[in-house]
Amino acid sequence: MIPFIITLRPGKPVFDQLVQAFHHALVSGQLRDGDSFPSVRALSRELKISPTTAHKVVAHLKDRGFLVSLPGVGMQVSAPQLPDLEARLVLLEGSARRVIREARDLSVSKAELAQLLDRLWSEGSPDNDQ
Repeated sequence: MIPFIITLRPGKPVFDQLVQAFHHALVSGQLRDGDSFPSVRALSRELKISPTTAHKVVAHLKDRGFLVSLPGVGMQVSAPQLPDLEARLVLLEGSARRVIREARDLSVSKAELAQLLDRLWSEGSPDNDQ
């Protein structure tokens, strides 16, 4: 059983939808540190998705420390301690500077860029380049 709610929508990569749903479930408390997480095979079967996609999602979450594989137990959620806000903002600063530079090059105003960010934020749109 998938330990969080997800409704896959057409037109958006399944990988992105699953990763986003996982993070939402973690932040909302629907998933907690130590909770069981389904195997790649179970994830693939329940969501009716490619085993390759399920494997990529699990590998991605494991690489980032959100899942751990315990021998004899299976996959478990690991809720890593996030750095403080200042440290997280520092991590975003380079990307933010590039977006601002590109917006200026395209004559996009700060208000227009803010509208774009608001729209994307409310859509929950992650970077689709993965």
